Amino acid sequence: MSELYPIKFKPIFHEKIWGGNRMRSILNKDYGDLPNCGESWELSGVEGNISVVANGFLTGNDLNELIEIYMGDLVGDKVYEKFGNEFPLLIKFIDAQDDLSIQVHPNDKLSKERHNAYGKTEMWYVAGAEKGALINSGFNQVMNREKYLEYFSAGKLTDLLHYDEAEVGDVFFIPAGRVHAIGKGCLVAEIQQTSDVTYRIFDYNRKDDQGNERELHTDLALDAIDFTYASEYKTPYETQANVPTELVSCPYFTTNIIEFNKELDKEYNELDSFVIYMTLEGSFEIKTENGAETAEMGETVLVPASIESVQLKPRSEKVKILEVYIK
Repeated sequence: MSELYPIKFKPIFHEKIWGGNRMRSILNKDYGDLPNCGESWELSGVEGNISVVANGFLTGNDLNELIEIYMGDLVGDKVYEKFGNEFPLLIKFIDAQDDLSIQVHPNDKLSKERHNAYGKTEMWYVAGAEKGALINSGFNQVMNREKYLEYFSAGKLTDLLHYDEAEVGDVFFIPAGRVHAIGKGCLVAEIQQTSDVTYRIFDYNRKDDQGNERELHTDLALDAIDFTYASEYKTPYETQANVPTELVSCPYFTTNIIEFNKELDKEYNELDSFVIYMTLEGSFEIKTENGAETAEMGETVLVPASIESVQLKPRSEKVKILEVYIK
């Protein structure tokens, strides 16, 4: 069997009522003539949206075929034992030219019962933000079901929500059950469990071009919401040049940020997981014993679990990437 190498995939673009054009203007993506490109699915095992390889001898094969053939060599033995042929993460860029609906995702237990699917815990890294852009994560006061329903019924739900003004570099961890929304003017990198289960709570009474309002999932959402209040929802962190900084570590994924301006040696022999790089700034070369691959700004690369060491070599003055894997 031929040796695995750092793999790129063709992005899967999704038009959205709230989408914009920054996939092209900032992330250099060619999404054809979609009028409102809201999402670029960088790496997906979601049925109907399976990523297809764009480089090397595996070009044209899809992610599920790769897992069937390479199993633990691709994803890691423990990951394969747990998830089988299903890739466990969905990696996206999201461009909000308008406010996204206020929504919540069910946890694994509820999602399994209702949809025979995984729940959705996710995180956002703000890659671009217009002045005054907002992100909602959680509630702005101590909350319970009764108070929530009172405000919801009165059409005042947004009065209960916590908003942060978004700035580039902000990180939000969104465990399943937390009410959340990306605001107009935000470009975010999203890492999430493989799940497309979303409960839409409120959509600002928007209508599509046929004059229809989008479906809401009021009752389904009510059982999924975690009413726990937190005083702070943004994840604090401090970066150091040429050293990985952990942003999020949860049972579903670990995400680090790495800002580097010199060659870095990465050892993954203890990890037993694939590694994903999302390029947020600059461009760099990924060198392995089986060759090299270049990653430009806006590109995502999958490093198979069988590759135990890589060198990251900057091709621009400064490089910023997210490094994602499963511990």
